[in-house]
Amino acid sequence: MTIISTNNTTAKDKKENIEKTEVLNDPDKVINTELQFFSNSNKKIDTCMNYTRPSLTITLEPIKKAFLDAKSRGVKLRYITEITPDNIPYCKDLKTIVDELRHLDGIKGNFMISELEYLVPIVSFEKLKVASQIIYSNVKEIVDQHQYMFDTLWSKAMLADQRIREIEEGIEPIRTRLIENEKEIIKEIKRKNIAADKLSICTGIGGMKMSYNYLFDSYKNIVDKYKEGKNKEGLRWITSINDKETADLVKLFLQSGLQVRHIKNMPPLSFGVSDKEVSLTIETMEGGIMSQRFLISNEPLYVSHFNSLFDQLWQNGTDVINRIREIEEGVFQSNIEIIQNPEESIKLAFKIIRSAKEEVLRVFSSVNAFRRQVRFGIMNLFKEMVEENHGIKVRILLPAACQQQITQIINEEAVTSELYYLPSQINIRSIDKNAQTSIGILVVDTKESLIIETKDDTKDNSYDAAGLSVYSDSKPIALSYASIFESLWKQSELYQKLNETFEQLKIHDKMQKDFINIAAHELRTPMQPILGLTGIVRSKTKDPEERELLDVVIRNAKRLQKLTEDILDVTKIESQLLQLNKEQFNLTEMISNVIADCKNQLQKENNIKIELVFKEKDFFVVADKARLYQVIMNLLSNAIKFTQKEGIIIITVEKEEEDGDSNSQILLVSIKDSGTGIDPEIFPRLFSRFVTKPETGGTGLGLFISKNIVEAHGGRMWAQNNKDDNERKGATFTFTLPVSTQQQQPQTSLPV
Repeated sequence: MTIISTNNTTAKDKKENIEKTEVLNDPDKVINTELQFFSNSNKKIDTCMNYTRPSLTITLEPIKKAFLDAKSRGVKLRYITEITPDNIPYCKDLKTIVDELRHLDGIKGNFMISELEYLVPIVSFEKLKVASQIIYSNVKEIVDQHQYMFDTLWSKAMLADQRIREIEEGIEPIRTRLIENEKEIIKEIKRKNIAADKLSICTGIGGMKMSYNYLFDSYKNIVDKYKEGKNKEGLRWITSINDKETADLVKLFLQSGLQVRHIKNMPPLSFGVSDKEVSLTIETMEGGIMSQRFLISNEPLYVSHFNSLFDQLWQNGTDVINRIREIEEGVFQSNIEIIQNPEESIKLAFKIIRSAKEEVLRVFSSVNAFRRQVRFGIMNLFKEMVEENHGIKVRILLPAACQQQITQIINEEAVTSELYYLPSQINIRSIDKNAQTSIGILVVDTKESLIIETKDDTKDNSYDAAGLSVYSDSKPIALSYASIFESLWKQSELYQKLNETFEQLKIHDKMQKDFINIAAHELRTPMQPILGLTGIVRSKTKDPEERELLDVVIRNAKRLQKLTEDILDVTKIESQLLQLNKEQFNLTEMISNVIADCKNQLQKENNIKIELVFKEKDFFVVADKARLYQVIMNLLSNAIKFTQKEGIIIITVEKEEEDGDSNSQILLVSIKDSGTGIDPEIFPRLFSRFVTKPETGGTGLGLFISKNIVEAHGGRMWAQNNKDDNERKGATFTFTLPVSTQQQQPQTSLPV
């Protein structure tokens, strides 16, 4: 490559295509070089010129003709310039010469590029003056670099028609600019403020000081309009007032007619937005120093967004007069915040936990909530905190969680983390499942509290499971929740003791049942040989006295056998091991058999009559025949025992609809006697175990067993004393059974 600085370019050089870059100083050769440049191009020419060049292109005939000739050969012509009110007529003519014209603010340089060559006319900003120098190059690298530069500018430029319409119609062009010069920043922000009909500003104390130092005079126009009623909003300012210095500065702003409100948490940037433009910076301007970078834009979307953002902040702001009074009086301002985003609330929870100096109290809404937070790293955080500061204590409450569950959850986390043990400062307790709620409670140092709603406890992720949260730095509120925690903590101690007592009772109860079960089995084993052998001896003995003695043995052995069977039945019922061997049978026949088997007892009780009443001849049931025999035998034996001489016992069996449903029927079996009735003292406990009176005898297990057998069949049993009117005294025991299909028969009464 050859670099030449000369006034002479030979034809031989051009013909041989020697790569070169040269500077031409002769004005005539400048024109000739430009004309030759147009002549050499066969594909395209891209031109970038400042605002003075369009007029020269149109008025300088050789240049204009060169453009037209190139276009007629099919060369594509693109042109970038800055369109101004002064050069609009020339730009309109230029649009007819080139293929496309675009506008770009503030163009300074001038250059042209074809597919092979590059030209840079060196001109001042004097109009209609031909360049006195020109730089020419056909070096490929230089051509490619400037082609890239042109394409970049072209992509940022706007259509000429749009810019011409903006100028002619007085439309302000949409621009977003980053200004990094202090004087220009002050100039542009003042211009924006003076032109505004309303102004909304959000800054910290640094921004207020900067505005007071550099921009305060530019607010007067808006304040005056507001005082005169020309706008409804005027100049509004949002800041955070945390000390007396800020309060004193805000007083100056208020005295000048500005409206100010206080918010606790400032946005991460400072901004001012009018009805037309927005300016913003991320710098804090600490001490009132002017920011070195400001973004200024009149893009409608930006302006609308920041006006909306300011309105939301303004609505959430508090009265600045009250806030200044609180600071001057040293009153602490508590903050209550509703957080709708679960991600923000969980981040806040970890943040205030890390700030703990003394104690963290945490109530989880459920075991699942605890599991989610363990996966999220909460236990690791607690462990790190207490290891760094041994004075911190962490207490955790879980509803309806046993120690085994807690250990398992922590051990699961230990597989993927270093949570292999918990320091002694971390205590976890369980509370009764009735204390389970849909909220979790966090209290830190009895100063801050966070209440987190559980929206869906089935979710595995804390973000998906959590709902709304309420944060407060009010100490009275934190103390209230701490008091609730302490009550639950004490309750957990009682709950733990109750669990321990319950487990001990379960062990004792099992031992008691095992003992009774073993004892009953051991008693039943020798009963059959005793009864059998005693019966054989009695049948062979003719001595009346010996027979009487053997009858005593047999009678008491049978009582002992009955007691043994009853104890075994009670054990089965309480252990839920009572099994039913169901079959279909005729209940009518079975009751008749029970009555026949009670003949011996009836013979001893003189003149007792049993009346059996059936509304149908046959009643079929699907049930355990032996167990129902046991129930009816027990009820009938009791009725005979408590019925006086010349009494009557009526057994009634009938079919009824259950709860008025014709498709659902039951059998009602009633045994009514004319005896002494049920003693009021034992009536409330009639169907409980061992309920009897010494003078009546018996084990007090029969009714308990009978009632449970009936309920195992899907029925129910109850008792009542007969009324004292025309009916006989005594009691009636009734139980129900599900119905099996049977043939209808007329009413039958069977006296026995």
